[in-house]
Amino acid sequence: MDRRRFLSLSTFYTVAIATSMVSACGDDDGDGSGSTAPSMPMGTFAFAEGVASGDPRDTSAVFWTRCTWGSEATSQGSASLTLQVSTAQDFSQLVASVPLTAVPDFDWTVRVKVTGLAPKTNYFYRFIAGSDVSATGAMRTAPSPGEANAQVRFAWMTCQDWNANHWQAMTLLAAESDLDFLVHVGDYIYETVGKGAEPDPVEPAHPALSVPDGLPRPEGGTYANTLNDFRSLYRTYRSDARLQALHARFAMIAVWDDHEFSDDCWQDHQTYTNENKQETQRRRNATQAWAEYLPVDWGDVSFDPNNPGFENIRIYRDFHFGTLMHLVMTDERLFRDDHTVSEAAIAQSLGHDPVNGNDMVGSRYSVPQTVLAQFEAQDTQRLGRPPSMLGPEQTQWWKDTLLASTSIWKIWGNEVMMNRLWVDLGSIIPGSANGTIIVDADSWDGYPSHKADLLSFIKTQNITNVVAITGDLHAFQAGVVRDQPDPSVGTPVLVDLMTAGISSRTFFTDIVLGTLGSQFGSLFQFPQLVDDFFGRNNPDLIYQDNDGLGYASATVTPAQLVVIFNKVKPLNNDGTAPSPPLAKRTRITINSGSVALTVEDNV
Repeated sequence: MDRRRFLSLSTFYTVAIATSMVSACGDDDGDGSGSTAPSMPMGTFAFAEGVASGDPRDTSAVFWTRCTWGSEATSQGSASLTLQVSTAQDFSQLVASVPLTAVPDFDWTVRVKVTGLAPKTNYFYRFIAGSDVSATGAMRTAPSPGEANAQVRFAWMTCQDWNANHWQAMTLLAAESDLDFLVHVGDYIYETVGKGAEPDPVEPAHPALSVPDGLPRPEGGTYANTLNDFRSLYRTYRSDARLQALHARFAMIAVWDDHEFSDDCWQDHQTYTNENKQETQRRRNATQAWAEYLPVDWGDVSFDPNNPGFENIRIYRDFHFGTLMHLVMTDERLFRDDHTVSEAAIAQSLGHDPVNGNDMVGSRYSVPQTVLAQFEAQDTQRLGRPPSMLGPEQTQWWKDTLLASTSIWKIWGNEVMMNRLWVDLGSIIPGSANGTIIVDADSWDGYPSHKADLLSFIKTQNITNVVAITGDLHAFQAGVVRDQPDPSVGTPVLVDLMTAGISSRTFFTDIVLGTLGSQFGSLFQFPQLVDDFFGRNNPDLIYQDNDGLGYASATVTPAQLVVIFNKVKPLNNDGTAPSPPLAKRTRITINSGSVALTVEDNV
């Protein structure tokens, strides 16, 4: 980081070096807290959103909180506080004590990257402001990159919609005490609030949301627009005790998907209508709120709020966990090209409004393969390359990173479905002119040449043990992905493991609503019918549960990767969250050097 950029960040991002152990009893006010702030009445300050840690490496981690005056009065100005980090839960010995200032310019959020930590070590941390002390958080640093470690345990999660179902999956996840860290693959918030055409049932613990400056969405409800809107969503989401407990218990490595900005977004464009309106300031607002509220290393993600463009952050990055595991996180929204098939063009062909209408069916969903190929050829000629999910620079970084990796397992933090999900309409309607349908062209299936380029690179470079951990679709899936999607000619090169959402409406429910009243409705009345239908059309999809909520956890060893899909029950009949929440567990096992999957249900 150059000096000018360092100075521009220094007012709201602190890098501290851990020191040798010092006693916390030598503080100025004699209360054993280590605080050097003047004595103030308890309740002067508040840590209402809890604490968090993130981006754990072998010798560093990021620590986060939001510290406000107890009255939440913005006129009170900045607040002074101190971060304490210790290997002792009672903080009797400190490895770091960092003075900080929470300022209203960044919504009183602070984040500290502490370096000089010891590898593979458990740390406790807390923040102190006056007489007020935050909750205590815990995290674990990564093993040294060269250590031949025997095991890594982590979990990944996605799609935690405040407005749908319940968050009891977080209660289950917090109980997994032996996890080394969490991965969030996106949709930490949902930008749309208020009831639309299909309101979702939600637990009483999550009352209806509103945003102060929101704009009406054509389908109903309101979407976040200003920085204040996005901040208010993060504050509300972080008010849930279950999410706070997760953050306090484990370090998190996070990327975004679409809903942190706008549903099915690309670059700084929203897709609520066929116009695909460019909204640079709204994109910047969403980015800043995400960077403020997630415990990410701002230096590593190169976040620069003073950069007026929408590409003022780079969240793709990688993490090493000994020689056993290399975690590669990508950004599949900010640098992607427009969806391959133009919504406006589909609208015009159907006589619909090419600007104010919404023709996502036929362009982003249920897209005939022949139409996709035609538009991809046009886009390739226009761009001088095939349309891309990652963008040229990130694509090259991804290839270079995987090629250079010496870890046994290469785990890809991947936001959207890599598994193939096609439907042969001829199997439903004999003689159908539409042929094969791409179910979800917002996912990797919608960028076929770019997908093939990445997969062929894995094959030609003989890169083994590549596993994508995925979210977005609101379903559990496990499948083999080939360099060419036709199983008769393609070579298996990686495994895609998708977790269902924490709370978002399930993929099965979306299918039912999407086919209601159509000639296909009878085919999808029950979850098992949907699973069987997709299985027949996609033989490499080894396991699926398209009516699931929950999360996935993984145990990585040199010999195996074992993943547990943790499915939770839906809301009770009275609308309350289920307790206990677990419906079932499914075990997926992959042996090192193989892409074959072993599935054990109801374990």
